[in-house]
Amino acid sequence: MTQTTPTCLWNDSASIEELTQSIEDGAVGATCNPVIAATILKKEMASWRPRIESLLQEMPTATEDVIAWKLVEELSVRAAKLLESIFEEQRGRNGRLSIQTDPRLYRDPDAIVEQAVAFDRLAPNMIVKIPATRAGIQAIEESTYRGISINATVCFTLPQCVAVAEAMERGLRRREAEGNDVSSMGPVCTIMVGRLDDWLKVVAARESITLDPGCLEWAGVAVFKKAYALYRKRSKR
Repeated sequence: MTQTTPTCLWNDSASIEELTQSIEDGAVGATCNPVIAATILKKEMASWRPRIESLLQEMPTATEDVIAWKLVEELSVRAAKLLESIFEEQRGRNGRLSIQTDPRLYRDPDAIVEQAVAFDRLAPNMIVKIPATRAGIQAIEESTYRGISINATVCFTLPQCVAVAEAMERGLRRREAEGNDVSSMGPVCTIMVGRLDDWLKVVAARESITLDPGCLEWAGVAVFKKAYALYRKRSKR
């Protein structure tokens, strides 16, 4: 797939073992979030326990929440290191580690931007996940303006895809207007195809709507195809 199509493969985990194998198969990026981090820690607890214990000693007043986010950061930095050579070869277009902002901040644009800035400083090849909520769209524009490459996540609909693209465009134009470089930035929009299908199945069951089951498997694909066509059309302007 990676050799015969324009597809870029990103590994849906920051596990060093998994990512190493995925890179051998052509992967050019990876992702980390609290759920992924928890899965890795459970699987590799023997190797991570000493680090967790040392963090507890270093930060004796820290809450479990603070310790957990510190581990998310460290997992992300380790994975980002594996991707650095790809990042340099492709001049920032790929080779990034996607790290997710705290989902509980989805209504607070200032808090999202603050965390995005902190995450961006962890490694040169970080790309920061921000949700495509109302507040998230504001944060995407501001973070992009500050030179942070953004991965807009939990994007399900065409209007969200458009809002994300417009926010990124505004941020990039503001940045360029001040003479700042944008050539090495690599913003993306993650369209969660299967999640839309899953939700429509819930709605159909709740509303007692009878449909050919196969139809609901194509809703997310339809959104993706329309968004792709619209992005391609607007990029030629």
